[in-house]
Amino acid sequence: MAKKKVIIMGAAGRDFHNFNTYFRDNPDYEVVAFTATQIPDIEGRVYPAELAGELYPNGIPIEPEEKLVELIKKYEVDEVILAYSDLPHQYVMEKAETVLSAGADFKLMGPGNTMVESTKPVISICAIRTGCGKSQTTRRVLDILRAFGKKVISIRHPMPYGNLVEQKVQRFADYADLDKYKCTIEEREEYEPHIDRKSVIYAGVDYEAILRAAEAENPDIILWDGGNNDFPFYKTDLLITVVDPHRAGHEIAYYPGMANLLMADVIVINKEETANIEGIEIVRKNIEKWNPNAIVVDASSPIFVEDPEAIKGKRVLVVEDGPTLTHGEMRYGAGYVAAKKFGAAEIIDPRPYAVGSIIDTYKKYNHLDRILPAMGYGEKQMKELEETINRAEADLVIIGTPIDLRRVTNLNKPAVRVTYELQEIGKPNLEDILKEFLQKKGLL
Repeated sequence: MAKKKVIIMGAAGRDFHNFNTYFRDNPDYEVVAFTATQIPDIEGRVYPAELAGELYPNGIPIEPEEKLVELIKKYEVDEVILAYSDLPHQYVMEKAETVLSAGADFKLMGPGNTMVESTKPVISICAIRTGCGKSQTTRRVLDILRAFGKKVISIRHPMPYGNLVEQKVQRFADYADLDKYKCTIEEREEYEPHIDRKSVIYAGVDYEAILRAAEAENPDIILWDGGNNDFPFYKTDLLITVVDPHRAGHEIAYYPGMANLLMADVIVINKEETANIEGIEIVRKNIEKWNPNAIVVDASSPIFVEDPEAIKGKRVLVVEDGPTLTHGEMRYGAGYVAAKKFGAAEIIDPRPYAVGSIIDTYKKYNHLDRILPAMGYGEKQMKELEETINRAEADLVIIGTPIDLRRVTNLNKPAVRVTYELQEIGKPNLEDILKEFLQKKGLL
């Protein structure tokens, strides 16, 4: 029987994982190409032979998604696998219809064929959209587990923007590791909070190899820190899904976040302190309809400003987490909330000062007008972000990103940083839930 020819549509994350777990050593298939979108500067590269396995001595080309139909016809492709996340259901079906019209089958791959099994208990933190608050929820879970005396190794959803072979298995335990792997802003945002807690976090490209390396450190718990609204790469013993009442209804309207809602053991309704009652109620009703057996935790993510008095009366430039604003479709974040709360005279429009790829970002994501997304997917883009900030005619920069941008950029004006942590409201809370989980696993 002839091999089935396959294209995997992706964004340098789930696509590589699906290939590694299902297609890499599978003689029944030939993956002729990956396509790339969402993340800049992926296309034009090759998924290297060192990672692709013996069936692919030349590696696999990574092409721009715009060429999908052309590639289907060129290679006479049998199947196209959609393998990236945070997509409106309408968008997914538009891609499906495009693939069908070109003559190929369209597929989504589920947990059964893509989740790797661990020898350790796994707790996963996922979400229904980018920007719901996975990171602070993961930090909260990590802190609770460690307070119970447990050794925890965290593994982060992939962000392999550099040399893929060198990034096969990455271990981050101190700041030198961030420099060793030439981490971008997007990567530092996720790894630094773990390093600050003297906690180890892994990431990379080959997630079975990553898991085995983490298990070799003999942790009590593996903590999966999800990306976008993707579902876990590992078979999970306790799945915690974060929802956002600021985007009520999105929990049942985006792929594959709705799967996370349906699979969740625990659902955290975050940001209740700044959401309206109507949004919270819409989310509650959707949980009740679609996953009535989940434990629901009410939570907030209050902001902490290092010098709130510095904001009062100032013209400020607000810089927020990039993915939350771009494909997460949020119009603002913690920095904007701080500017309003502490009396900024004006939140300036960053667009006139944008340079290079930052201009392109505003063209692509035209819902953004008063916030600067901290785009930093490579050294060049990080420099363009720095130049945009330094060109801006503002008295003060409000840094609402998960890391302190002053560590990786040279700013020519004063700045204050805004941080946020998860706080549960009432009962049930995560401490009680995790205590019961540990007891069931014989770990308490």
